[in-house]
Amino acid sequence: MSRAGTWMKMLGVGIVICVGGPAFVQYIRPTDEELFKRYNPDLQKRSLEEGDRRAREFDEYVTRLKQWSKSDKSIWYAAQEQQEQKRVEAEVQRNQARDDAKVQREEMRKELLGEK
Repeated sequence: MSRAGTWMKMLGVGIVICVGGPAFVQYIRPTDEELFKRYNPDLQKRSLEEGDRRAREFDEYVTRLKQWSKSDKSIWYAAQEQQEQKRVEAEVQRNQARDDAKVQREEMRKELLGEK
């Protein structure tokens, strides 16, 4: 066989593999509806109930990613800064709640002792 024939065979086999492989995978991959039908009824119900919440969470996540990507810093540093900010805010809220509880206990103590 000539060299040109060998090259043509290899080119044909390469095209079949490069085009046929992904086409075969696409053919055997189930659709979302088929996967959903395979769920048991409890999972179907839970999936329908939580679908909106998960979609909102994903949208919020994408929004945060867009916001982080606008800064000059790396996304990882921006995310870390936001987590640190949330941690500080939570700590402030805990301290505020602790102070409020302390004031309330003090008022209750005064009320019980008849100092008010």
